Amino acid sequence: MKKSTAIIMILVALSTFHWIKLQAQVRVIGHVTAEVIESLNATETAQLNFGRFAPQFSGGQLIMTPQGALMSTGNIILSSSTHNAASFFITGESGVLFSITLPNGPVTMINTQNSKTMSIINWTSDPKPGMGIILPEGGSQVVLVGATLVAGSMYDNPVGIYTGTYAITFSYN
Repeated sequence: MKKSTAIIMILVALSTFHWIKLQAQVRVIGHVTAEVIESLNATETAQLNFGRFAPQFSGGQLIMTPQGALMSTGNIILSSSTHNAASFFITGESGVLFSITLPNGPVTMINTQNSKTMSIINWTSDPKPGMGIILPEGGSQVVLVGATLVAGSMYDNPVGIYTGTYAITFSYN
Protein backbone atom coordinates (compact mmCIF):
# COMPACT_ATOMS: atom_id res chain seq x y z
CA MET A 1 0.00 0.00 0.00
CA LYS A 2 2.79 2.31 0.75
CA LYS A 3 4.19 1.64 -2.68
CA SER A 4 0.92 2.36 -4.42
CA THR A 5 0.42 5.57 -2.38
CA ALA A 6 3.86 6.75 -3.40
CA ILE A 7 3.16 5.96 -7.06
CA ILE A 8 -0.19 7.75 -6.91
CA MET A 9 1.43 10.81 -5.38
CA ILE A 10 4.10 10.85 -8.09
CA LEU A 11 1.43 10.52 -10.79
CA VAL A 12 -0.63 13.32 -9.25
CA ALA A 13 2.47 15.50 -9.05
CA LEU A 14 3.39 14.79 -12.66
CA SER A 15 -0.17 15.36 -13.88
CA THR A 16 -0.38 18.74 -12.16
CA PHE A 17 3.12 19.81 -13.23
CA HIS A 18 1.87 21.17 -16.55
CA TRP A 19 -0.42 23.53 -14.62
CA ILE A 20 2.48 25.13 -12.73
CA LYS A 21 3.97 28.09 -14.53
CA LEU A 22 7.74 28.26 -14.64
CA GLN A 23 9.13 31.73 -14.40
CA ALA A 24 11.68 32.62 -17.08
CA GLN A 25 12.61 35.90 -15.42
CA VAL A 26 12.95 37.33 -11.96
CA ARG A 27 12.76 40.98 -10.98
CA VAL A 28 15.15 42.10 -8.27
CA ILE A 29 15.57 45.53 -6.73
CA GLY A 30 19.21 46.71 -6.81
CA HIS A 31 20.73 49.51 -4.82
CA VAL A 32 23.06 52.29 -5.91
CA THR A 33 25.17 54.69 -3.88
CA ALA A 34 27.33 57.70 -4.62
CA GLU A 35 29.24 60.09 -2.46
CA VAL A 36 30.04 63.67 -3.38
CA ILE A 37 33.47 64.64 -2.09
CA GLU A 38 34.86 68.06 -1.34
CA SER A 39 35.82 69.94 -4.48
CA LEU A 40 39.48 70.58 -5.19
CA ASN A 41 40.44 74.19 -4.53
CA ALA A 42 43.66 76.12 -5.05
CA THR A 43 44.70 79.52 -3.74
CA GLU A 44 47.86 81.40 -4.68
CA THR A 45 49.57 82.25 -1.39
CA ALA A 46 52.80 83.70 -2.86
CA GLN A 47 53.53 85.11 -6.30
CA LEU A 48 56.47 83.95 -8.37
CA ASN A 49 58.94 86.82 -7.92
CA PHE A 50 62.37 86.88 -9.58
CA GLY A 51 63.29 90.04 -7.64
CA ARG A 52 65.49 92.81 -8.96
CA PHE A 53 68.42 92.28 -11.33
CA ALA A 54 70.45 94.00 -14.06
CA PRO A 55 70.96 92.29 -17.41
CA GLN A 56 74.31 93.17 -18.98
CA PHE A 57 75.40 93.20 -22.65
CA SER A 58 74.14 89.69 -23.51
CA GLY A 59 71.55 88.91 -20.84
CA GLY A 60 71.08 85.46 -19.37
CA GLN A 61 68.71 83.44 -17.23
CA LEU A 62 67.37 83.59 -13.68
CA ILE A 63 66.56 80.13 -12.35
CA MET A 64 64.13 79.96 -9.43
CA THR A 65 63.79 76.57 -7.74
CA PRO A 66 60.46 75.56 -6.18
CA GLN A 67 62.17 75.95 -2.79
CA GLY A 68 62.94 79.62 -3.57
CA ALA A 69 66.68 79.45 -4.38
CA LEU A 70 67.66 81.90 -7.14
CA MET A 71 70.64 81.42 -9.47
CA SER A 72 71.73 83.32 -12.55
CA THR A 73 73.53 82.31 -15.72
CA GLY A 74 75.04 84.50 -18.40
CA ASN A 75 75.55 88.22 -17.78
CA ILE A 76 73.03 89.09 -15.08
CA ILE A 77 73.80 90.92 -11.86
CA LEU A 78 71.51 89.93 -8.99
CA SER A 79 70.33 92.53 -6.50
CA SER A 80 69.85 91.73 -2.83
CA SER A 81 66.10 92.21 -3.25
CA THR A 82 63.36 89.88 -2.15
CA HIS A 83 62.58 86.95 -4.44
CA ASN A 84 60.49 83.82 -3.97
CA ALA A 85 58.94 80.82 -5.65
CA ALA A 86 55.20 80.73 -6.15
CA SER A 87 53.14 78.93 -3.54
CA PHE A 88 49.66 77.45 -3.86
CA PHE A 89 47.49 76.07 -1.05
CA ILE A 90 45.47 73.09 -2.30
CA THR A 91 42.46 71.71 -0.40
CA GLY A 92 40.22 68.77 -1.14
CA GLU A 93 39.29 65.29 0.00
CA SER A 94 42.10 63.67 2.01
CA GLY A 95 43.48 60.45 0.56
CA VAL A 96 42.38 61.30 -2.99
CA LEU A 97 44.88 61.51 -5.86
CA PHE A 98 45.36 64.80 -7.69
CA SER A 99 47.65 66.01 -10.44
CA ILE A 100 49.56 69.18 -11.28
CA THR A 101 49.83 70.48 -14.84
CA LEU A 102 52.35 73.29 -15.30
CA PRO A 103 52.52 75.64 -18.30
CA ASN A 104 53.91 73.63 -21.23
CA GLY A 105 55.39 76.55 -23.13
CA PRO A 106 56.93 79.92 -22.50
CA VAL A 107 54.97 82.57 -20.65
CA THR A 108 55.55 86.20 -21.61
CA MET A 109 56.10 89.04 -19.17
CA ILE A 110 55.60 92.59 -20.50
CA ASN A 111 57.30 95.78 -19.30
CA THR A 112 54.59 98.01 -17.80
CA GLN A 113 56.19 101.13 -19.40
CA ASN A 114 56.82 99.84 -22.93
CA SER A 115 56.25 96.74 -25.06
CA LYS A 116 59.52 94.93 -24.22
CA THR A 117 59.10 91.33 -23.08
CA MET A 118 60.84 88.50 -21.25
CA SER A 119 59.96 84.81 -21.30
CA ILE A 120 59.52 82.31 -18.50
CA ILE A 121 60.37 78.68 -19.34
CA ASN A 122 61.20 75.37 -17.65
CA TRP A 123 58.44 75.30 -15.06
CA THR A 124 59.03 73.06 -12.02
CA SER A 125 57.07 72.23 -8.90
CA ASP A 126 57.33 70.50 -5.55
CA PRO A 127 55.64 68.04 -5.48
CA LYS A 128 56.58 67.22 -9.06
CA PRO A 129 53.98 67.77 -11.78
CA GLY A 130 51.98 64.88 -13.10
CA MET A 131 49.49 62.43 -11.69
CA GLY A 132 49.41 60.54 -8.46
CA ILE A 133 49.86 63.06 -5.67
CA ILE A 134 47.83 62.02 -2.63
CA LEU A 135 46.18 64.73 -0.57
CA PRO A 136 47.39 64.00 2.95
CA GLU A 137 45.27 63.61 6.08
CA GLY A 138 43.44 66.88 6.64
CA GLY A 139 42.96 67.40 2.89
CA SER A 140 45.53 70.14 2.25
CA GLN A 141 48.82 70.38 0.40
CA VAL A 142 51.22 73.23 -0.36
CA VAL A 143 52.56 73.23 -3.92
CA LEU A 144 55.68 75.31 -4.65
CA VAL A 145 56.44 76.45 -8.20
CA GLY A 146 59.65 77.68 -9.78
CA ALA A 147 60.74 78.51 -13.33
CA THR A 148 63.47 80.09 -15.44
CA LEU A 149 63.29 83.72 -16.56
CA VAL A 150 65.07 84.46 -19.84
CA ALA A 151 66.33 88.07 -19.96
CA GLY A 152 67.92 89.74 -22.95
CA SER A 153 70.45 92.57 -22.90
CA MET A 154 69.76 95.92 -21.22
CA TYR A 155 68.58 97.14 -24.65
CA ASP A 156 66.20 94.17 -25.04
CA ASN A 157 64.97 94.47 -21.46
CA PRO A 158 65.27 98.06 -20.28
CA VAL A 159 64.62 99.24 -16.75
CA GLY A 160 61.05 98.74 -15.57
CA ILE A 161 58.65 96.33 -13.97
CA TYR A 162 57.66 93.29 -16.00
CA THR A 163 54.43 91.46 -15.22
CA GLY A 164 52.52 88.50 -16.56
CA THR A 165 50.18 85.68 -15.67
CA TYR A 166 50.28 81.93 -16.12
CA ALA A 167 47.92 79.02 -15.63
CA ILE A 168 48.49 75.93 -13.52
CA THR A 169 45.89 73.20 -13.39
CA PHE A 170 45.22 71.09 -10.30
CA SER A 171 42.77 68.25 -10.86
CA TYR A 172 41.51 65.08 -9.24
CA ASN A 173 42.70 61.93 -11.04
